[in-house]
Amino acid sequence: MNEWLIVGIIVALIFGGSQLPKLARSLGSAKGEFEKGLKEGEVKSGKSDKADKADEPKAESTES
Repeated sequence: MNEWLIVGIIVALIFGGSQLPKLARSLGSAKGEFEKGLKEGEVKSGKSDKADKADEPKAESTES
């Protein structure tokens, strides 16, 4: 936990107090866009997996 405190202090020194809210806002929106993209990718890949499985021939049992 101490590492995050040190990182926070360094970021505050680099960007200054007035820039931190803007930085946090942009990081939050970037995270939201990333998660939205992941969800869209899961939906698209889920649909394509079902389509691929429908095209594959079913394996027949060779047991006698």
